Amino acid sequence: MGKMLIVLGLALAVLGVIWLVGERLGLGRLPGDIVIEREGTRIYIPLMTSLIVSVGLSLLLWLFSR
Repeated sequence: MGKMLIVLGLALAVLGVIWLVGERLGLGRLPGDIVIEREGTRIYIPLMTSLIVSVGLSLLLWLFSR
């Protein structure tokens, strides 16, 4: 159980670093991402960002499965 928690913690830390780097590269505010702002409410739908992340992960998994 202890090893699993350490691995989970490290995975979350790596995900956080990737998230910060992605924001600096412009992921999250791409054309195609939908933002609806009303009084006191903001709805964010990251369509293009999700598409790019999906394609990137698919390519990465495809390369590792070979």
